[in-house]
Amino acid sequence: MTKKTEDRPYLRIATEEAWAPREMMQLYRKLYEDRTLDDPGFDSLWGFYAFSKAERPKFIFEHLQDLGEKRIGHMDESGIDIQVIALTSPGVQVFDKDTANAIAASSNDELAEACRKYPDRFVGMAAVAPQDPATAAKEMERAVRKLDMRAVIINSHTFGEYLSDQKFWPILEAAEALDVPIYLHPFTPPKNMIGPMLESGLDGAIFGFGVETGMHMLKIICSGAFDRFPKLQFIIGHMGEALPFWLYRLDYMHNATVRAKRYESMKPLKRKISDYLRENVYITNSGVAWQPAIEFTQKNIGVDRTLYAMDYPYQYTPEEVTILDAMTIPDEDKKKFFQTNAERIFRINQ
Repeated sequence: MTKKTEDRPYLRIATEEAWAPREMMQLYRKLYEDRTLDDPGFDSLWGFYAFSKAERPKFIFEHLQDLGEKRIGHMDESGIDIQVIALTSPGVQVFDKDTANAIAASSNDELAEACRKYPDRFVGMAAVAPQDPATAAKEMERAVRKLDMRAVIINSHTFGEYLSDQKFWPILEAAEALDVPIYLHPFTPPKNMIGPMLESGLDGAIFGFGVETGMHMLKIICSGAFDRFPKLQFIIGHMGEALPFWLYRLDYMHNATVRAKRYESMKPLKRKISDYLRENVYITNSGVAWQPAIEFTQKNIGVDRTLYAMDYPYQYTPEEVTILDAMTIPDEDKKKFFQTNAERIFRINQ
């Protein structure tokens, strides 16, 4: 592994780092230009990153497509020892089934090759196409068993549909059987949700991503998925899409709603919502270099379930690494945050 520098007693492992194959980026451009998708969230997101001439989107568009020396150079500049890399949002989840399956497989091959080339620096997550759950489960098994992928990336909703729907549960079943976590990453809210956010410029990472993905995680919990698959593990970023800060109210109102039998869709669960978040969900701080939020999550979700991410290249701010190094939390907890939790979850150095 990369040697610890600056007398650090830990490695820094960044666990929500994005990339995109050139073929997929070309298809994103075509989807936007042809306007065949009818998804205002996609148009807002990739109309900006693929075509804007501003400095930040140009940097992101270029560096998403690099799995080599440019990426490693930025890792060295910011002191990141290892990146856990996943297909950027929305991944293959905006394509027809056949295209999505083909790009998921080819992107997994490409990422696996980069991980083999830089085994001390890169770890990969597998992409799958939820549009085709049976094939997604097979691709997951191939990627984990043959390509040594350590997790699965799902970029939230697929054409406005969510993993809480049991038609997608072959994916959950496969993840549990393979003992790999699913990283539930944001996408812009779907057409029937995005309107007021888009009007105010709040549809992206500033707000819409977190709202949509936090809702998705709650839908999965309330569907009973973790009662069906009790060993299944998810990871959510951006400080848990704010869910840790809602624990008390989520438990109180879920219990009250179930007792009132207000919604046919909301059934009793075996445990409280907070229990599932503490036992079936890991949380990264991606994009939130802020000790109060990290410390709160460590204390209320668990120090063994809170881990570091940078959110490269979307949020490449090297000084944030130093800010987090300076956190006034116990040294043992800091090492778990930066290194050992990720090593355990992604089977690094094992």
